[in-house]
Amino acid sequence: MKNSIIVLLVLLGQNQLLRAQTYVEKIIIGTVLSDTKKLDGISVINCMNKMMAVTDKDGCFSIQAKEGDILNFSGIDYKYLKKYVYKHEYNSGMMEVDMIFNAVELEEVIINKNANISAENLGIIPRGQVKFTPQERRLYSNSGGIQGLFSSISGEKEILKMNVEIEKKELLLKKLEYLFGNKYYTKTLKIPEELIKGFQYYCVEDKRFVESLSLKDKTMSMFLMTNLSIVYNQERISKDN
Repeated sequence: MKNSIIVLLVLLGQNQLLRAQTYVEKIIIGTVLSDTKKLDGISVINCMNKMMAVTDKDGCFSIQAKEGDILNFSGIDYKYLKKYVYKHEYNSGMMEVDMIFNAVELEEVIINKNANISAENLGIIPRGQVKFTPQERRLYSNSGGIQGLFSSISGEKEILKMNVEIEKKELLLKKLEYLFGNKYYTKTLKIPEELIKGFQYYCVEDKRFVESLSLKDKTMSMFLMTNLSIVYNQERISKDN
């Protein structure tokens, strides 16, 4: 009888150990694709531990997670995606994520001299109405009533706020890509081509630079970028040495 109890306790102990291992975080390496195209610049957030990652040019990311964690994937031009970390993904430490391109279909485009015609001028929407981005709308819809209370308690509201900030930075990065070509970074600012994306992230973390972009002051933006490039290059060289 005593031996049976000991065996039972050992088995229970092993079961508890196996269950505990399921809740141990480890690095998960993933690839984000859309129709076999590897996506870079996609933001990945673990809702449970608030860890964040961004996919590289090969669509790869690495993030600390455990089985059952919820990962949020967001990026400009792609539909927001929420995904669980399944057991086989946790065990292998690998995952592949497919995102859907958020295409906007236009039935017909007519160009005419009445360029001042807008939804506001036609009275379709009130003048001065606040225009929300997709992530801002998601945050707004989860801010009131019972849903808002649940979002605050569960921590989802903080994740949504983070998504709004990430979306703002992604929009700024898109604006940078439009305003300045690669030659400006490599020839004028002396930024290696493979580090351009990293330097752009570095720039959008600077409040004065972000303000100059918001004001559409390209001259000021170029001046600030020059100063930022000097500091960035100095930090990069010191790290290499």
